[in-house]
Amino acid sequence: MNIEAASKKPSRIQLRNRKLILEAALDVFSKHGYRGATLDQIAEASGLSKPNILYYFDGKEAIHISLLGQLMDKWLAPMAQIDPAGEPLEEILRYVHRKIEMSFEYPRESRLFANEILQGAPRIGPHLEADLKPLVERTVTLIQGWVDAGRLAQVDPMQLIFSIWATTQHYADFDAQVQVLAGADVRAEAEVFLDAMFRRLLTV
Repeated sequence: MNIEAASKKPSRIQLRNRKLILEAALDVFSKHGYRGATLDQIAEASGLSKPNILYYFDGKEAIHISLLGQLMDKWLAPMAQIDPAGEPLEEILRYVHRKIEMSFEYPRESRLFANEILQGAPRIGPHLEADLKPLVERTVTLIQGWVDAGRLAQVDPMQLIFSIWATTQHYADFDAQVQVLAGADVRAEAEVFLDAMFRRLLTV
């Protein structure tokens, strides 16, 4: 894309095509992982030609990085919304419920993130350092403060966060297994069970 074209405001068609490409790529990457995905698969899924895709993105990696950048904003939001002035137990449980919702509403995004982490985070590493790490550190400090004040039961804040991630994101990352073992209508049961489990763990 030349400099003059890049400096112009994208047209409606360009915005539509870029959205089509990213939506198709999300589906392809979530199913096949970064290494297994190809531009040909993305082109077929988007209904656009491979040269057309390369007009908008420099290649597969550029598309993947764009998706990961968008994902991080969405993924970090629920933790960033934990209110230090709120009731500690309810703030943590609200976070648990939002993470469950995201697993069922954004399963492809969850698998995209999981696949990237399993590969050693080669493309999302800078985001983990710059965005995720400081947010988690602030949240750990907040939770530890609540524990020290006797407002939550004794718990290791970092291990609590890892446990919330593991139990909620399981429903997206291992969806095929969940479907076989528990069926399609497992969301309500998951919410009830995890709410009760974390409530018992954290109640003073």
